[in-house]
Amino acid sequence: MKILALSDKTIDFIYSPTVGERFTDIDWVISCGDLPYYYVEYVLDALNVPTFFVRGNHASVIEYSNRGNRTAPMGAVDLHTQVTNFRGVLMAGIEGSVRYRQGPFMYTQTDMWWTVISMIPRLLVNRLMYGRYLDLLITHAPPWGIHDKDDIAHQGFKAIRWLLEVFKPKYHIHGHIHLYNNDPIRRTNFGETEVINIYGYRELDLDLPVKKPR
Repeated sequence: MKILALSDKTIDFIYSPTVGERFTDIDWVISCGDLPYYYVEYVLDALNVPTFFVRGNHASVIEYSNRGNRTAPMGAVDLHTQVTNFRGVLMAGIEGSVRYRQGPFMYTQTDMWWTVISMIPRLLVNRLMYGRYLDLLITHAPPWGIHDKDDIAHQGFKAIRWLLEVFKPKYHIHGHIHLYNNDPIRRTNFGETEVINIYGYRELDLDLPVKKPR
């Protein structure tokens, strides 16, 4: 299936009338955070496909505009702490980054352990019902030691790394780590999971068991 994944940086040609012509075969849109809510809404409206998101550490609690105030991109599904089966794909999401100052959508390592622990019962149900825990994990921040950096603002979460080790999603896509040239590694295999940094935007052709709507 084809996914248009977005994160951290608005792209002029995406926020334009040509977006529908450029991305004609996209099945889903996924936002990994730190994007204006209106931007995600624009893409959703233009492509008219299922759209999912998690918030980044720079997300607004309320986004003010002359078209109305938003607390989320309207029409998109908030995946934070959710474990869901959407058209046969087992998905989960986690928002935010490591806490490096006061503010919303930032978490300590301990906070994130509790977040991940709260998701375990539903992951176990997936295993019982479908024979696997998870197909696709969507987060803003990366896992500890994979694509992250040494400074506290860009460290990954240890609990997310543990989640990958134990529950083995096929794919994990994240944002937060800015890439400014083609040298940094964008895709890493970690155990049974392919970890993908989608900073800016990425068109991803993922092998997922999606069922087409009737």
